[in-house]
Amino acid sequence: QLQASGGGLVQAGGSLKLSCVASGGTFSRYVMAWFRQAPGKEREFVKAITWSTFSTSTSDSVKGRFTVSRDNAKNTVYLQMNSLKPEDTAVYYCAATNSVFLYTEPERYEYWGQGTLVTVSS
Repeated sequence: QLQASGGGLVQAGGSLKLSCVASGGTFSRYVMAWFRQAPGKEREFVKAITWSTFSTSTSDSVKGRFTVSRDNAKNTVYLQMNSLKPEDTAVYYCAATNSVFLYTEPERYEYWGQGTLVTVSS
């Protein structure tokens, strides 16, 4: 089970840090990812991180602004979002897959959190 939190309302240029806590299983060896979905749009890949090398994959739309990290001891993955823009407004989901590959396709991920809403005002 994945539980995402940390969303909220922020002004453009501001920052937020999302957290996703995994429970009920051993997710420390899973690739963890963040996706987002804006109203009327498809779910979009944001960032992913491997469990061991902490390698990451990033969407071009957030490159240089968002950072993903994880604490395997706490079964937690984070998404630090800086320089937020109104177009970053979406429900953000964390996801996990029992793989070593940094997939960007949502169908590759077996486990999903409930989502947390991020709203960026202009």
